[in-house]
Amino acid sequence: MTRVLNKFYQLLMWLSCVSMLVAFVSIMLGVLARELHWDIQGLDAYAGYAIAAALFLALPGTLKHGDHIRVTLVMQRLSSRAQNILEYWSLIAASALSVYVAWFACRLVWVSFDTHDVSPSADASPLWIPQLAMALGCIGFALSFLHAFWARWTGQSFFDELAEGELAKTE
Repeated sequence: MTRVLNKFYQLLMWLSCVSMLVAFVSIMLGVLARELHWDIQGLDAYAGYAIAAALFLALPGTLKHGDHIRVTLVMQRLSSRAQNILEYWSLIAASALSVYVAWFACRLVWVSFDTHDVSPSADASPLWIPQLAMALGCIGFALSFLHAFWARWTGQSFFDELAEGELAKTE
């Protein structure tokens, strides 16, 4: 199961990369269109949708790689029992919150689809289409927190390991 979930996180990360490329192309096309006095409806909205998709789709993969902000400096100063309690509490709270957000993201997509909600921008595209990426990213994020909790519970490692002596990821 872990291998399937890791492949799912990788797929979402690749989709996030594609979304960033779509955002780049949309923005560059918009710049070119303005210079050539063309009117291409909805390019700004599409760039925004692509950036939002990239953000949400990258959530599970970045959690797996340890790129989210974790309070490891505080945790390392605690006793091992306090670290254990704080880790479990954090994973349970994050799992509950991410499942809640995923539920409402999926509900938002369904309501937008059911009510035929359209974008207020010039292109008037159906809103459920860009909202799908948000819902998929939220589902992946919730799965990744549940996966992290299960890995912790069973004594496995979920987060990619830091280098020896490294307190946090730095770039």
